[in-house]
Amino acid sequence: MLKIKRLTFNAFAENTYFVWDDSGQGVIIDPGCQKQEEVAALRRVIEQSGARPVKILLTHGHFDHIFGVEELAKAYGIKIYLNPADKPLLQNWNRELTDYYHLASAPEGFDFESIADGDKVSFGDTVFEVIGTPGHTPGGVCYYSKEQKVLFTGDTLFAGTIGRTDTDYGDYDKLIVGIMEKLMWLDSDTAVYPGHGPSSSIAAERTTNPFLQPFNEKEGDIDNA
Repeated sequence: MLKIKRLTFNAFAENTYFVWDDSGQGVIIDPGCQKQEEVAALRRVIEQSGARPVKILLTHGHFDHIFGVEELAKAYGIKIYLNPADKPLLQNWNRELTDYYHLASAPEGFDFESIADGDKVSFGDTVFEVIGTPGHTPGGVCYYSKEQKVLFTGDTLFAGTIGRTDTDYGDYDKLIVGIMEKLMWLDSDTAVYPGHGPSSSIAAERTTNPFLQPFNEKEGDIDNA
């Protein structure tokens, strides 16, 4: 059985997840912990879970999702997984962070294992399928378990809205096509865990998300076969 703990970090209210199963292994998804007290909070959750993190999974390379990545990778001796299409983002954020947001710099240029659409990422008894959903960033991905009926969407899909595409490297057409063609046909009872805001479900987003009209259909009209 999959267990999920969400923590909300940094000035952008980013959702960081620690996910583990009965094997005692887990993964950290999008460690946005910027301050040392945030890092400590995540480490306490991991310790209390009794599980051992074995990987860090990134949905994309925006700074608010990677603040804690290097420190945690070093602390636990684990690898980072990222779509390499987002590598340019890691090299361009720090001037904006310091000059515009007046925040401390984010990690850049760190080593990572490359992932792409269709790959499988496993830990313990759990396997996540990597679903490529570019648009918010060129290398945006979601992590999906059909067996556990969970989907971690990063900044691709939120409860009632979708990721913004008006930033550098954004592409609305790619984002909306990815959501429509790859996510909306997942099982209705799949839980959606986004990079910001509350969780949702595929059913709720199909039927109520105003940014997905005219796709919105009554649940009875959707065939998951």
